[in-house]
Amino acid sequence: MLPLNGVRILAVEQYGAGPIGTQYLVDMGAEVIKIENPRDGGDISRSVGPFFLDDMPECSASIFYQGLNHNKKSMTIDLTQDRGRQILHRLVENADAIVGNLRGDVPEKLGLTYDHLKAFNPKLVCGHISAYGRTGERAGWPGYDYMMQAEAGFFSLTGEPDTPPTRFGLSIVDFMSGLALACATVAALLEARQTGRGRDVDINLFDVALYNLNYIAHWQLNSGHNQQRLPRSAHASLTPCQLYRTKDGWIYVMCNKEKFWRILCEKIGRSDLADDPRYETFSKRYDVRDELTAVLDDVFSRKTTFEWISAFEGKVPVAPVYDVRQAMENPFVTESGRIRTIARDGGRDFKILGSPMNFGTDRLDLKMSPALGEHTSSLLRDIGFDESAIRDLELSGVI
Repeated sequence: MLPLNGVRILAVEQYGAGPIGTQYLVDMGAEVIKIENPRDGGDISRSVGPFFLDDMPECSASIFYQGLNHNKKSMTIDLTQDRGRQILHRLVENADAIVGNLRGDVPEKLGLTYDHLKAFNPKLVCGHISAYGRTGERAGWPGYDYMMQAEAGFFSLTGEPDTPPTRFGLSIVDFMSGLALACATVAALLEARQTGRGRDVDINLFDVALYNLNYIAHWQLNSGHNQQRLPRSAHASLTPCQLYRTKDGWIYVMCNKEKFWRILCEKIGRSDLADDPRYETFSKRYDVRDELTAVLDDVFSRKTTFEWISAFEGKVPVAPVYDVRQAMENPFVTESGRIRTIARDGGRDFKILGSPMNFGTDRLDLKMSPALGEHTSSLLRDIGFDESAIRDLELSGVI
């Protein structure tokens, strides 16, 4: 049993932000039903390459799609048609929430807001992710992750000084927004169960990006400090907290408490550095960061990264610097269940990252992401449609 067992979520979602948000809900035990448009191939992520499973139908072969939609159901409904919306209303009667990530002005047009749907289920939670919000001058603007990183200042904080503005290597704003939607949806579901009333819940990519600037923004707002990129991916104020060269590559050292500085000096055989008045506090080390970098580079370059990590014995916060392949082959990952496998009938097993949320020994029995419309007929039968009615809806292009 997982915490959200028995919770039904309808999802009008696409690409990354919405699907990863509902993926968190799936990981907590919710039933998530993707409502997809039969006229345009459904969730656009179904066609996102460049990597596909060559032994699956085209509509579910994208590895990008498979990584964001496991254990969900898929139902095709054209919500632009009156009969399509009528089906949705019947689904809503037995749902706990409907969520999605659409352009800000679209939920109102499709009737996906609480005001439109409360007559069918007053306890319904309606969760929305949009680019800039559902109101205001940008409500009708399309928007995507990298745009938010650019405008919210992320590009100016990522990478090395004196290089072009640089984005995160991941769609980090999408992922943060999806997590925010999952959190807000669960909170609103709890409220609905207590009060009998649902509500709209709104998350937008731009606000999430801005909110996650956090201390960097607060420094600027209250002290006028305009943080810029620092060499070696260094921390803005704490030293040593950056990359250092080793005999065979790099190591990231993160002495973000004063006690770690002294332990580091002991472990590298340079206790004299801990007693040097030039290096005795964070602020003093910050003032001579370049000098200290040269000193520590010289020390670290005498051993390999693995040798240093072994020498620190978990007493100093350090990490190797891996590429994605190395990260996936890391024994700490492979030997701990952090990569899971979905068994497939007649096909090669699919490897997928395990959920970061753990609920004791209860784990989701993983299933591949659904084919487009895979569950349409069965879900329609559940709400009272017979085979003749389902066939008519198919012929009319409603499903």
